[in-house]
Amino acid sequence: MPVTCRVGIDIGGTFTDFALLGSAGNRLVISKRLTTPKDPSEAVLLGLPVLLEKAGAAIGDVEAIVHGTTLVTNAIIERRGAPTAMICTEGFGDVLEIARERRYDMYDLASTYPKPLVPKRLRGEVRERIGADGGVLTPLDPDDARQSIRRLVEERGAEALAVCLLNSPANRTHEDAIAALAAEMYPHLYICTSADILPFMREYERWTTATMNAYVGPMFGGYLDRLEGGLAEQGFRGALYIMSSSGGMMAPEAGRRYPVRLLESGPAAGVLQTANVGKLLGIPDLLSFDMGGTTAKGALVRGGAPLKRYEMEVARVHDFKMGSGLPAKIPVIDLIEIGAGGGSIAAINARGTIQVGPKSAGADPGPVCYGLGGSDPTLTDANLTLGYLDADFFLGGEMPLDATAVGEALAMGVGRPLQVSEERAAWGIHESVNEDISRAFRNHASERGFDYRACVMVAFGGSGPAHACRVARKLRVPTVIFPPAAGVMSAVGLLSTPLSFETFRSGRVELSSLTPEAFEARFAPLIDEALSLLKLGDAATGDVTITRRLDMRYRGQGYELEVPLPDLPAREVLRALPDLYTGVYEQVFAKSFPAEPLEIINWKVEASVPLAGLSGTPRLDAANGGNALKGKRKAYEPVSGRFVDTPVYDRYALGAGDRLEGPALIEERESTGLIGAGDSARVDGHGNLVVTIAGTA
Repeated sequence: MPVTCRVGIDIGGTFTDFALLGSAGNRLVISKRLTTPKDPSEAVLLGLPVLLEKAGAAIGDVEAIVHGTTLVTNAIIERRGAPTAMICTEGFGDVLEIARERRYDMYDLASTYPKPLVPKRLRGEVRERIGADGGVLTPLDPDDARQSIRRLVEERGAEALAVCLLNSPANRTHEDAIAALAAEMYPHLYICTSADILPFMREYERWTTATMNAYVGPMFGGYLDRLEGGLAEQGFRGALYIMSSSGGMMAPEAGRRYPVRLLESGPAAGVLQTANVGKLLGIPDLLSFDMGGTTAKGALVRGGAPLKRYEMEVARVHDFKMGSGLPAKIPVIDLIEIGAGGGSIAAINARGTIQVGPKSAGADPGPVCYGLGGSDPTLTDANLTLGYLDADFFLGGEMPLDATAVGEALAMGVGRPLQVSEERAAWGIHESVNEDISRAFRNHASERGFDYRACVMVAFGGSGPAHACRVARKLRVPTVIFPPAAGVMSAVGLLSTPLSFETFRSGRVELSSLTPEAFEARFAPLIDEALSLLKLGDAATGDVTITRRLDMRYRGQGYELEVPLPDLPAREVLRALPDLYTGVYEQVFAKSFPAEPLEIINWKVEASVPLAGLSGTPRLDAANGGNALKGKRKAYEPVSGRFVDTPVYDRYALGAGDRLEGPALIEERESTGLIGAGDSARVDGHGNLVVTIAGTA
């Protein structure tokens, strides 16, 4: 084993995935175990020694651990954060309810919305006022602020505080003063300010983002303390990094300060690895399909780069409708998430049809077939009944499945209400999930002008390969790729994610009034802040790259578009900006207005540096050669509507140039791929299983 190695750990709602990369070559060792929902750090601390033993390495050989988690997202969805208070400008205590004053469904008079994370009883108002230009209109009254803080903490039990004042991005002195008073009065109180979390105008989005950050701050800080303490006890002395939603790593200190930036922590790594697969194969446009035990995620890669945005919604109360969730303004990989995974519970809804998810059995008690106390039928139970999973080879045989109680659970939950057999109920569950995923992907792609019929799908996760070909057929995606180690691909993606941090700030200014000197002066403090939070360690390699972006609009417009800036001197950038903005505007709206004056609204900086990670094709330790055909088993074939003898192949024994015809099952320890009748597959020179979907050309 090489002297040094790096470990990627992705905590999902059901399983925690591990990947270890040796410093010499691309030797990859992977593992998977059930997540421990009550304290996810337990699964990490229990699984890491097992992974190291498998790799023949010691904890002292690990120079870096890179870590992704859905802990923050789950805490907000399940409302498991700390009692959080908010202090705001007098007269603006109802901003969280007023929101945007628009419906996500204009014809639904009974629309519901998620409740704010901060209830009214935990909101305090203070006398102060900052103008839009940053001038002080009403000075802050420190005694009034102390009284409000004391009431919220001592009388109403707040454990975290978000300071959210009007126009604070233009002048943050009042927010900083209140935060300092609160820290002096209550040193153990978790405190954040909206101007630090999101220094953008528009108070509703800024305040919801800040309250999210405060809500999860104590929980995530405690989790990191337990994780760092447990790793230290095991002898780990390397660097710990955490995956952010934007597709970069951050140090634990930044994670404690900005936990809201971890909302899509783990899933973002899988999208980045999808882009890496595309670069390796020369495929610029891809559809990333990640399906685990709790959720399915879709993302688009265009021109070799994942689509990115600066706003997402958490805890939507109405399917996939924009506006029905809590908005968070953070840099994030553009993902669509569906509550459908292996542990998703199937039931009959009010319309008398099958509904799978969003409720999940998770890791505890898990699906019925886990034998851990679950009683509700799930997607994994259905796939086992359909013959798509081998009860004796789940997780390579380390976690055998119990099929004895599955039939009764399927009958009780789905079969008897619909008066169908348990096999037909199982297929209904499997196909309902495929339809839900396909519909969500269609909406996501059409909203972004992406034609998935001309792209390639990359499928991964514990459940993704079992559903990908069927979903691709519904979307008319012609090609599906199952990469090596598909079952733990997000953990593999963590190994090649760069260390990065983004800073941003509102600063409205007309383009025509800017000088090159003023232009550089606006970016200088943002660059310094990004570099200070980057926390370069020994695992970082290469030089720091600074990327600058602007949010711009025509004067008088209400919203803006992002413009990436070329790496040129300020004078040349200013000269090129009108044409750059015109190009972006025409891409979105198909026309532009070059004669209209332009203004800059937001300034953005990203500092990044690569980590020594996976390059090219991984060499899996599991690869064993030999006869790839393991045998046959009865599996449901939807075209004929019956169970047929289906060849089962060992993924680790398949070699470059091997070809397969569907129907077929391809098994690896961490997932099982299902190839449909009429589809064909081949193994390319990088170990990817490339499936051609029949009838989609």
